[in-house]
Amino acid sequence: MDISRMHRIHQGRPARPGRLARTAAATTALCLLGGVGSAYAYWTAAGLGSGSAINGTMQTVTVDALVPGDTLQTSLVPGGSADVVLRITNPNPHGVAVHSVTANGPIAADAAHPGCTPTGVTFTPAQMTSTAIAANTSVLLTLPGAASMSTASPSACQGAQFTIPVTLEVRK
Repeated sequence: MDISRMHRIHQGRPARPGRLARTAAATTALCLLGGVGSAYAYWTAAGLGSGSAINGTMQTVTVDALVPGDTLQTSLVPGGSADVVLRITNPNPHGVAVHSVTANGPIAADAAHPGCTPTGVTFTPAQMTSTAIAANTSVLLTLPGAASMSTASPSACQGAQFTIPVTLEVRK
C-alpha cells in the first residue's frame, strides 16, 4: 500500500485530485472581487451635509475736503474756476472704485466769512473715469475745474474756503 494514501486515509479524508488548485483559484477570485468591490466603494462614495458662508457688508467710504498736509493747486476767483480736491478713505478690506461724484447740497463758505452769502459758487464735475482705491487706504482725487465762482459773488467771499457737499458712487 502506498504510504501517502495511508496517510490520507489515516486522517479520515479521501484523496481528491485538484483540491489544492481549486482552493487556490477560489481564494484568488475572492481576493480579486474583494479588491474590486473596495475600489468601487472608494471611488463611488457619496456623502450628505451642508455648508455656509457669510456675505460681508461694505463699509462706508468717506470723503473729506482738505486735511492738514493737503494743498490746493488752484484758487477760486470771481468769473473763474478751480480744482476741487477730495480725500477719499476706503476702510474696507478690499479695493473699491469711484465711478462718479455728484453735488449733494448747498455750497457754504467757512465760518470766518459770514458775509459770503450767497457764495455764487457752483459745482460741476467733469465726466470721470473710474478711480481705484486700494483696501484700507486713502487717496486724493482732484476734479479739474469742477468749482466755478460767479462774478456776482460778494466781496466778503475773498479768502474764503468753500465746503462743497458731494456724493460718491463707489463699487467693489
